[in-house]
Formats: sequence, structure tokens, C-alpha cells
Amino acid sequence: MSNPAQAHHPRSWADGTGVTRTAAPPRRRLGEILVELGIVTDEQISEALDLPRAGNERLGDVLLREGYVQPRDLLRALAEQYDLEFVDLDDHALDAELTQAVPVHLSRRHRAIPVWRSEGRIVVAMANPADVLALDDIRSALGERVRPVMADGRQIHAVIDRLGHSDSRVQEAIEAAVDNAAANAPVEEAPTETISVEEKAPIVKFVELLLSKAVQERASDVHIEPTADNLRIRFRVDGVLHEAMSPPRSLQNGIISRVKVMADIDIAERRLPQDGRVTTTVGDQSVDLRVVTLPTVHGEAAVLRILRNDDLGTGLSGLGFLPNQLERLHSAIERPWGAILVTGPTGSGKSTTLYGAIEELKDSTRNIVTVEDPVERRMAGVKQVQVNPKAGLSFANALRAFLRADPDVMLVGEIRDGETATIAVEASLTGHLVLSTLHTNNSASTPMRLIEMGVEPFLVTSAVTAVVAQRLARRLCDRCRIGREMTEEKGIDAGIPESFFADGPIELFHPAGCEACGHTGYRGRFAIHEVMLMTDELAELILQRAPADEVEALAVAQGLSTLRHDGITKVASGLTSLEELLRITG
Repeated sequence: MSNPAQAHHPRSWADGTGVTRTAAPPRRRLGEILVELGIVTDEQISEALDLPRAGNERLGDVLLREGYVQPRDLLRALAEQYDLEFVDLDDHALDAELTQAVPVHLSRRHRAIPVWRSEGRIVVAMANPADVLALDDIRSALGERVRPVMADGRQIHAVIDRLGHSDSRVQEAIEAAVDNAAANAPVEEAPTETISVEEKAPIVKFVELLLSKAVQERASDVHIEPTADNLRIRFRVDGVLHEAMSPPRSLQNGIISRVKVMADIDIAERRLPQDGRVTTTVGDQSVDLRVVTLPTVHGEAAVLRILRNDDLGTGLSGLGFLPNQLERLHSAIERPWGAILVTGPTGSGKSTTLYGAIEELKDSTRNIVTVEDPVERRMAGVKQVQVNPKAGLSFANALRAFLRADPDVMLVGEIRDGETATIAVEASLTGHLVLSTLHTNNSASTPMRLIEMGVEPFLVTSAVTAVVAQRLARRLCDRCRIGREMTEEKGIDAGIPESFFADGPIELFHPAGCEACGHTGYRGRFAIHEVMLMTDELAELILQRAPADEVEALAVAQGLSTLRHDGITKVASGLTSLEELLRITG
């Protein structure tokens, strides 16, 4: 008769090297953990298990796909399943020396990065801590004991990207470029994609690292500006410029020439402003670069606008409109004809709002055409035309051609002159929906601006159905914002309406600063809006050429929520600070 003990897997055994090992207890099921944490219900687990799966898709992938769980919640459950700690890398200061102790290619391959020391071990953040081969490779590279923790693979990827294009690599590229410039080496053309960054010409390598750093820091613009002493490079992040680096002045011509080569701009012409465009890949992102060069007293300067192709909007609902504002705007775009104008200063997100409207209007029953300068985003199912003044294709000429091309919806990138304004307005009166932008301070002053451009007042009041004014505000970092109580007395002094204090003091939030937001207190931006609909009473005032203040007062009486009021509503909800609202609205 056999020994009953042999019928069960032993919990301890000798592995032949004199080491006694203990079998791990059976791993708990992911579904059980998610239900226990209150993230999903038993019914949702059952539904997910019954759904068809593609390839090697696991339960967690199905739950994510169906929207039953959020990525962070799934990672927490997986960490508990593997009896590991889950860490949010955005909440911790990383050990810069440790993070660079493992080669970038090794970290990228295994999606693992050493982050700090704890209790005599190096903590390694891993997207898949169950990968023992990856853990062995990291341990060998470090030569020390390690402790794996679970982390979001996207956060690990972002850290690895920062390592791959760190300031030290940028500095190395600067030094190599200086040596190359001293040897009077020519600027090389763009090498083939099979050549690694390290093998490229120093200036080429520096520009690539510069762009990668800008993308990693979420910059919308890169300013390359020669001064009397050096070359100043600044990034615009969340609408605010800040210093990025100051390479030697000797690199100016090389950097500007490299940028010109990329954008197919004449490198021999240095006396006149020029502009161009290039589509490139930075890391794993496809980006469009709009390049403008300007002759200054200290030499040529350049501004690179970064447009991310994978950052396309899905409609108006995701642009921050409050429900009442969105309802008013929808009432205008659902009409088959009329002119809808979006106003605001440069960089206030006007084009994004227009694209959002086009996304909602797109279907097989409509012919949608656009004329833009430049075409910022490609949209499937839409005929997009690029203005080309050298060839005689202006906004006005394109609009005339559109009217003969059986359009339903026309988007005009910008109304710049009276001719374009008149054609756009007349087109909206002949059964077309026209969307465009204009530079005015608010919605109430827009009709008079069109009249000043030469459009007859009766055409303005008949054609314009809605005017949207907007600004972009920096969003408070939700990880470090600080709440403070504000009394009614202080709030009214700060310009907050009395109605906000109906239930007593309110809590307003202020920036603090942390690793996640680069110690600025803000991360990302959102829009504040006002949507003015044309009514008979407003039309009568406009025909009388009444001041913008009177037009606004009547519009408010009819339900208009002004930029300031919309902004204060979002300040009260914790989206941004009162200081930021005052900065953008004055």
C-alpha cells in the first residue's frame, strides 16, 4: 500500500543543491479578487467569460475591452493575485541613478525599470512581474538583490522614453555637435530609418533628441531663438513657455539648417520668413511639425508647432462644454444651414472645436469640404483642401469652387478678410452649413467685427446662427492640488457670483506641484466657452450697430453663460484655480 503522503504535492522539498524550497500556495482567480474588491460583480464576470476571445486574450483583457474595469483597478487586482505591491510611478520620486543603471534596450524589452532602494533591495517596477527571465536579466545587470513590484506598463514606458532621451544624452549630443561644428563638417541630410540615433550625424541626433524631449514633456511648440550670447530653446507646455536648454551659439546655423531640411524649406534663404511641414515619428507617436523660420537681428529663429496625429477628438462632448452650453451648440449644428463661428486668440483651441463639430456631422449622407491653412488634422470621409497662395488658391477662391462642388457642410479655417467673410456668409444663406473661426475677444463683439470687415449687417444677422468664444485654461494636477475654503465675502471680492455661496463657503483648489506635473501644479488643459445663439432681439440690436456691451447684456438675459461665468463654474468644480482663470480672462 502506498504512503498517503505521496498522494499530495509536498509543500517542501530539496532541489538537489542543498536548498529546501517551498511550493507556493495556489494562486487565487483574478475574477474572485475583482469581485472581492468591489470592482465588478459576479454577473459581469460571467458575461465576460461567455464572450468570444481573440487569440490569447485573457479575462482581464476582455473586462477592459467591455469597460467593466479601469486599467488601474485591473493592475491592483493582478498585483494582489501575484501577492505583490502595486505602485503608481507618478506618485513617487524615482532614483535617477538607479533608473539609468540598466541599459535602455534591456528595460524596453522587458518593460521593467529599477526605481528605488528599500530594505536592502532594489525595487524593480515591472509590467509583468511573473516574467522570471526578465527579472533574472535585470538582477544580473544590477548585480544586487531585487524586489519586483507591479506598475502600469504605460508609466514604465514613459520613464524608459525619458531615459532614452534624457538630459545627459542631449548634453552628449550638444558636445558632439560642437566638436563637429568646430571641424566645419556640413549638415547631413536625413539618414535612413535603419540607422540608430547614436550613429547619426551630431546635429541630426541632437534635433531628434530635442523633439523627443519636447514630446515627452507634452510641449505644443518648440522655440529656437538666437540671442547675443547663446541659443535659447524654450518649450510651450500647457500654454506657458519655459526654458528647456541653452546650447552654444555655434550650433545655431546647424540646428536651423537641419530643421529646414526636415521641413523641405530653402536652406539658402535666410533673409525672409519661411514655413514648411513634416510628418515624422517620435518614439511611438506620429507627429506633424509645422515649421516657421524668422530672420532676427541675431540670426534665424524657428518655431516648431507639434501636432500629434494620435490625439484626435471624437466629437464635442469631450471638449469640456457644460451641458447647457453643449445643448445650445448642438441646436445650431443640427440646422441644415447657417454660419457657426468660433472665436478666440491664437492657440485657444478653435480648430479643435471645429474638428469636433465635423466629427459629429460626418456621415454618408453629407458632403463635407474644408479649406485650411494648414490642414492640421486628417479626417476620413472629408475633402480637405490646403490653401496655396503661390498657386492662387486662397480661402475666397476655394470657397467659390466649393459652391460648385455640391457641398452640405463647409469648414473655412479662418475668415481673414472681407471677401472671404462675404462669400462664407452668402454660402450659409444658400442652404449650406458653414463653420469658421475669427479673432475676437468674445461672442458679443463678433457680429460687429464681420460688419467692420465689409459684410452687410442684414447678411450677418440672417446668416450667423451661433458664435462660440473660448479660451484654454490649465487643468489642476489632481494628485497634488490643495483645497482651501473661501467665504462669500472674499469670493464676491474676487468676482465670484453670490449664487455660488447659496449653501455657505465653498472649497477652491490651488496648485502645489509634484512629480506627475513637473512641479507646476498643472497638467493638461481644458476649454472654457460661451455660446451665443442669434435671436430676433439680438439681430435688432446688431442692425442698430449697438455696442458689444449691450449685445452681451441682452444675450446674458436670454441665457448666455459668459466666459467668466463658465470659468468660475469650472473653478468651483476643482478643474482649475481662480488665479489661472484670471490669467486667461483678465
